[in-house]
Amino acid sequence: MADAAALEALAREIAGCKRCALAAGRTYAVPGEGNPNAEIMFIGEGPGFNEDQTGKPFCGAAGQFLTQLIESIGLKRPDVYITNIVKSRPPGNRDPLPEEILACKPWLDRQLEIIKPKVIVTLGRFSMGRFFPGATISRIHGQAEKCGDYTCFAMYHPAAALHQGSLRSVIEADMLKLPKILEDIRKSERPAAPAAQIQPAPAETHSQLKLFGF
Repeated sequence: MADAAALEALAREIAGCKRCALAAGRTYAVPGEGNPNAEIMFIGEGPGFNEDQTGKPFCGAAGQFLTQLIESIGLKRPDVYITNIVKSRPPGNRDPLPEEILACKPWLDRQLEIIKPKVIVTLGRFSMGRFFPGATISRIHGQAEKCGDYTCFAMYHPAAALHQGSLRSVIEADMLKLPKILEDIRKSERPAAPAAQIQPAPAETHSQLKLFGF
C-alpha cells in the first residue's frame, strides 16, 4: 500500500511538471501505470497521440501489441509496470530530445526506487540508451545484462513491428525469454539451504561416551 501511495503522489507531481518545453504542448502528462510491486517494468520512449489524450501509456496500436506480448508469457498488464523515458508527448510524435530525456530522468529514477523491479525491459533505442549507452538495439536486443542494481533486457519498440512486419516475430521471440530470466533472478535471490548436519555413527558415539566415563 505504501508503494502504491508513493506512486500516486509521484504521478501527481509529474502531472504538474514544467521542467521542459514539452509541458506547453501536452494535453496530459503520462506518468505510467501498473503494479507498484511489479517484477517487470517496461520503459518505452514517449507518449503518442492516444496517450496524450488519455494520460495512459501504450493505449494505441503499439499498446495493443504490447498487451498481447505480456499475455504471451502468462501475465496481464496490471501485473507489470509500464512507463516511458519522457512523460509528455513530443510534438508530431518526433523522437525525444536529449534535454527532454534529462529533464524526465528524476521521475524515472524515483519510479525505479519505488517499484524496485527485478527486470527492466527497455522498448526502443531511447530507453535502451539510458541503460545501455552507446549500444545498438540490433546487437543487444533479447539479451539480459546487469545494469547497476537492475537486470536490463533490451527489446525493439512494439511500434517497430507496425512499420516493419518482419520484426514482429523477433519481438515475440525476445519476449518469450523473459520468464526464464525472471526465474533465474528469483533463484539467485533465494537463501541457500542450510548444510545438512552429519550425525555420528552409533559405534562412534559409543566410543566418544566411553572417553568421558559413561
